[in-house]
Amino acid sequence: MSSSCAVSTSLRTELFNSVASSNRLIAPSRTFHYRNKCEMNRRGFALKGVVASGVSVMGPSLTAEPAKGVERLAFKTDGYNFWTWRGHKIHYVVQGEGPPVVLIHGFGASAFHWRYNIPELAKRHKVYAIDLLGFGWSEKAIIEYDAMVWRDQVVDFLKEIVKEPAVLVGNSLGGFTALVSAVGLPEQVVGVALLNSAGQFGNPNSATNKSEESSLQKVILTPLKEAFQRIVLGFLFWQAKQPARIISVLKSVYVNSSNVDDYLVESITMPAADPNAGEVYYRLMSRFMLNQTQYTLDSVLSKLTCPLLLLWGDLDPWVGPAKANRIKEFYPNTSLVNLQAGHCPHDEVPELVNKALLDWLSNLPTQASLQTV
Repeated sequence: MSSSCAVSTSLRTELFNSVASSNRLIAPSRTFHYRNKCEMNRRGFALKGVVASGVSVMGPSLTAEPAKGVERLAFKTDGYNFWTWRGHKIHYVVQGEGPPVVLIHGFGASAFHWRYNIPELAKRHKVYAIDLLGFGWSEKAIIEYDAMVWRDQVVDFLKEIVKEPAVLVGNSLGGFTALVSAVGLPEQVVGVALLNSAGQFGNPNSATNKSEESSLQKVILTPLKEAFQRIVLGFLFWQAKQPARIISVLKSVYVNSSNVDDYLVESITMPAADPNAGEVYYRLMSRFMLNQTQYTLDSVLSKLTCPLLLLWGDLDPWVGPAKANRIKEFYPNTSLVNLQAGHCPHDEVPELVNKALLDWLSNLPTQASLQTV
């Protein structure tokens, strides 16, 4: 794809190498309604041109019964609850009573990706599932996205909405967001659970020196690079709207694709109807995703102070078990549960994830003994 474009080889290499070096993704969602699927790895994204966003194709079937017979969150096209954060509309779901658990979705997904987990966890806990800014039913804000934006959002959500000690649970990008949020508000986060989390360990041998941009780069090369990115990413976003592509992507990250159903597809395609979805996608891919390396797992884990649980889909095509093992080796206060599932085990094998998570939660220090923020 890149070789066919009349753009500098170095610019093409910088764009695609950056995109291909991460661990997962999918695509943005709609402003006040709508959402996107589990995240995909950058390589799959850049080379296959896949994203989980697109046009609505299966609305009427959302009333179908869950394939596994597991209790499922009702799909609401208008969303559940909304909170205003820094002037932006943020969507979240809340159910149950008990010690709080906050669920954070992956890149391109939404609170509805926790459809099989919320009802079961809510039998013992007060469960919150939040849509990150730029995704799902939350606003598609035209801002400069950065991992710390979502950290700030979750930290403020804990302070303003949850208001008591809680456990953070995150899948993929949501996993890394959970980690940095726990470090940002250690007095209120009593545990973190990661499901095939995003994030990379730092490379001590990587070069960090950057020469200043010359006038030629500023005046000619930078605008050319942005124009090239817009063309390529615009094409990928358009391609991702094709229903067959969405289903293909979903099946590639679910080892058992029985839960790739109308509900899931609709929760991914609806958000892309928002007029800002394309611009948000461009900003996420060209700016946030290409600058992720400044935040490393080792730098975050070195500051973490609470118990950590890894619920890992060992058959994930992008984030295999080696990463989970390395996290456990680096951070000893870690429990690891290996699952025969792909990148989104919470939706592929929800009954196993729910049991393992509830067992772990029951053994955490009682939140009543901790100071409420």
